[in-house]
Amino acid sequence: MYIKSPLNYTGGKYKILKPIFEQFPDRIGTFVDLFAGGFNVGINVEADRIICNDQISFIIELYQMFQDTEIDVLLQRIRGLIDRYQLSQQNQEGYLNLRSDYNETKDLTELFVLGCYAFNHQMRFNNSHEFNSPFGRNRSSFNPNIEKNLIAFVNALKQKNIEFHNQDFTSMELAFLGPEDLVYCDPPYIISTGNYNDGNRGFKDWKDSEEQALLDLLDRLHQQGTRFALSNVFYHKGLSNELLIQWSEKYNIHYIDKQYSNCNYQFKERNAKTVEVLVINY
Repeated sequence: MYIKSPLNYTGGKYKILKPIFEQFPDRIGTFVDLFAGGFNVGINVEADRIICNDQISFIIELYQMFQDTEIDVLLQRIRGLIDRYQLSQQNQEGYLNLRSDYNETKDLTELFVLGCYAFNHQMRFNNSHEFNSPFGRNRSSFNPNIEKNLIAFVNALKQKNIEFHNQDFTSMELAFLGPEDLVYCDPPYIISTGNYNDGNRGFKDWKDSEEQALLDLLDRLHQQGTRFALSNVFYHKGLSNELLIQWSEKYNIHYIDKQYSNCNYQFKERNAKTVEVLVINY
């Protein structure tokens, strides 16, 4: 039913697209995916115009390359790299050679293929923006499922009206948006931050100041009459996001797992679970 991103991105929303889309408006003019990541939400949404934004430049450049390249040409490049480096689930030397070459060339097809053979298909960088994910021995490869996902993803990029931005969320111009538009936010979760936003990868990290800045931005969107939807978690592994919980009380809260819809603050007694929510202002 849904297109799955060919990138395995930490916190990707593919598995919960249905409950998210159930809360989206029937009609959307401009849709802004402010923290696109794997872009599972943005690639599947129906809107007149889709804006895909992420602070990680390599991801945005990769999507732009997908959009601008014919799928047959892209697959030919991918298979050429696999043959050239004799990539497999066992050939670590070939993977490391490709990784070394990518860190010199910054070739986007090489980056995608590296992600296919990296541990858990994760794209990680050091502070110098060098790719440093370890090899995914006996686990990772460019397999038929990734190829199928890639083809569907690339076709959708070409068919839909999608534009790309590489900006920090605080720099995005959103004042032009109106009541028919929707800004979707899936930021790093401050109580379960992924390693791609821990401040040690050459990209901006996520702390209390960023969390507050985003909530302030959403308040401004509400004041200007623009719809927003925020994905986040109230509780995770014994931690609670009190700032988010208190802020969200003035909006509509939808629990992704509906069994927690009446838990409220009593949930701390069951804090081994993760409570994921969608906060909307409409």
